[in-house]
This record gives sequence, C-alpha cells and structure tokens, in this order.
Amino acid sequence: MNASPLDVWLIVTDGLLMLDLAGPAEALRMAGVEHFRLHFAGPQARATTLVGATLADLAPLPDQIAGPALVLVPGHEPGSDGAGGDAIVAWLRRVLPQPGVQLATVCAGALYAGRAGLLDGRRCTTHYAHTQDLQTLAPAAKVEAGRVFVQDGPIWTSAGVTAGIDLALQLIATLVSPQCAADVARRLVVYFRRGGDDPQLSAWFLHRNHLHPLVHRVQEQLAHDVAADWSLETMAELVYVTPRHLTRLFREHADVAPTAYLRLLRVARAQSLLADSHLPMERVAELSGFGSARDLRRVLARVRQ
Repeated sequence: MNASPLDVWLIVTDGLLMLDLAGPAEALRMAGVEHFRLHFAGPQARATTLVGATLADLAPLPDQIAGPALVLVPGHEPGSDGAGGDAIVAWLRRVLPQPGVQLATVCAGALYAGRAGLLDGRRCTTHYAHTQDLQTLAPAAKVEAGRVFVQDGPIWTSAGVTAGIDLALQLIATLVSPQCAADVARRLVVYFRRGGDDPQLSAWFLHRNHLHPLVHRVQEQLAHDVAADWSLETMAELVYVTPRHLTRLFREHADVAPTAYLRLLRVARAQSLLADSHLPMERVAELSGFGSARDLRRVLARVRQ
C-alpha cells in the first residue's frame, strides 16, 4: 500500500441501490483513513436513491484522475438513473483507463463500464438479473454468471448488493493486507465469500468466520507476530484460560486446533516472504517462526504434497 491514502471515487446518480454504495464505503472506511480517502461524486450535486433518501453535496465528476486511485461504481436501477447514467458512461469513457487507476463495479454498475467499452475482452460479472443485459451491452466482454466477484487486470466487477462488501474486503486484502481485511470483516460481522472458481482462501482468512471474542483475540495476536515463541500455554495465558479449554474453544468455534492454526499462519508468512523477497532461507525461517531452514523446507514439502 502507498504511504499516502488511496483516493477512492464513489460515483453516484439517481436510482442508486443504497447498499451497493454504503456496504463497500463502510468497509473501506473501517480499513482506516490512513489507507483510503473517500470521495463521493456524480453528474449532479444531489441524487435520489431507490429507498427515497437523497444524497447531497456530491462533488462533480473530476475532469481527470491520476493514479494511484480507485473508481468504484455502485449499482443503479436501469431506467431510473435518468440522464445521469449517460453522463457516467461518457465520463468513464473519457477518464479511463489511466495508469495506476483501478475500476470496481457493484451490481448493475458493470453495465456502465460495459457501455463505456471498458470490459471488452475482459472477464467480468454482475448481478444475476443483469448478466444478459451486460452481455448485450458489451458483446466483446466475457461475462461470467454465478460469480461473487471477478478481477481481470485493473478492473473488478461483482454481483449485486452484499457482494459489494465481499469485493471491498478483497480490495482491502489486496491493497492493504489480508489481516486488515479479516479485521474489517469481523467488525462488519460478515463471512468471506468467494466465487466458485476463485483461488482457495488465504490462510489469514481461514477459520475466522466465527464470533467468539477469546478465539479472535488469540488469532489476532498470532497473526500480528507469527514468529514469536508461541506455545499452547502462552496462547492460553492471553485470554486467561487453560490450554485444554482454549483448544476446546478453537475446535468448537474455529474448527482447528490452536497450534495447527499457528502453523497455517507461519507457512503463509514464509510463502509470502519467499515470493516477494530475496531473503535467504534461514532468514525466512526466522521471520516466520520456524526453528531452522531445514524445518521450514520440511513443512513446505508437506504442504506441496
């Protein structure tokens, strides 16, 4: 993530499906103002949502967007957006693509991107009720039905409504960190969901879809310092329970033993260091909590089997 916050432009016009905007916006806000700076803009200064609420003081659509930045277009009911929809399409066509600028759409927001020609030749998705409309509007797009979200290069598209939150969580995981995304998901009390063909969940996400505060507290401490000298006893001391009771809580609520969960995190940390750095194996082992490079190699070999 950049040292300064990433500018996120959320594009609004009449006929807005409120949750398509509020869900991703709240997730990005919870990730922290040090990571994302939100701007709400539209063709008009005011927009009436489908629930009847009016959003006011919207900024005008910017003449240009310099990267790094993210443009997020939430869903609007087709036919209820008036001239605003045409204005958004023309604006998208004019300002995108730009180096360092990513585009994310929620629900029928993909229809705007499709009309602007931004999805030509790209894999994409939208709400199941709009997949045929999207394919008609963007015949050169590779529309995939039944997906929660799809990324193709700098363009992210998602299915409707709550899938916008899933998309925002994945953006946070990609642009900030998986741990930050896991923390936001817990605050939102939502599960991580992935499309059927998406890669397996990161180890940082696994076993976090529960609401037990003591288990979450231990998981957070382990994630923040995987290389520490953790034992089952020191984990249990964090939350003032016995090792036996902590193991029972983990198995009941996270469906994994505490020591097995720690091993998953350490492997994930080691794999990340090996992929993104040129550190020697001994240093990678040290930073990820393994006793030696030999131990790390042995564990990685078992993982690959």
